[in-house]
Amino acid sequence: MENPASIAEPYPGNEATLLEGFKDSLPIVISYLPVAFAFGLNATKLGFTPLESLFFSCIIYAGASQFVITALLSAGSSLWVAAMTVMAMDVRHILYGPSLKTRIVTRLSAPKTALWAFGLTDEVFAAATAKLLRDNRRWTENWMIGIAFCSWLSWVAGTAAGAWSGNGLLEHYPAVEAALSFMLPALFMSFLLASFQRKQSVCVGAALAGALLGLTLVSIPAAILAGIVCGCLAALLQAIYQEELR
Repeated sequence: MENPASIAEPYPGNEATLLEGFKDSLPIVISYLPVAFAFGLNATKLGFTPLESLFFSCIIYAGASQFVITALLSAGSSLWVAAMTVMAMDVRHILYGPSLKTRIVTRLSAPKTALWAFGLTDEVFAAATAKLLRDNRRWTENWMIGIAFCSWLSWVAGTAAGAWSGNGLLEHYPAVEAALSFMLPALFMSFLLASFQRKQSVCVGAALAGALLGLTLVSIPAAILAGIVCGCLAALLQAIYQEELR
């Protein structure tokens, strides 16, 4: 039987370093900068100050949810409605930590775990999962901190640049400004089309129907919540139905 102590530690001298985490973050950094720039630009156009826009990215750090919360608040929604909407959108993040924990074989440090857990976005989670699947003994918290910190820093830097640009830098380039404003919807549409499968059509249809109904009868905040709830319920019912058929 293999000694558990040997499983709990990476190979000596072969563990992933902080610098390696910086290097592995480059694909995420490249993808974050333009979207964060678009957020900063959009937030200032909605009436938020550059400092407020930067605050959203430093503290909330939730990508699409930041676009949603600024749109809701600028439209006059209450803080509670905006907060509940964003929480519903980001509830998946609750599963990221436990999912990684099942694959991590090294001993964790509470202070370090708190640092990289804050930066556990979709992209960072995907990179960490890929690292653990390839060789979980090389995964380290220093590597995780490196990739999470650089990703967060690029998002904050992109937001700062976009917020500053929203004060007039792109006034003479309306085409560029319009393209940046449409960047996030285009990005998510590409993700949807790339990952779409026929078996998901029921969930997508239910989410779109719920969003359309909420938009028609109530408001944009209601449309977002209705779309999320209908999509989740459809996925749950579909899973139950498929389980009964087995």
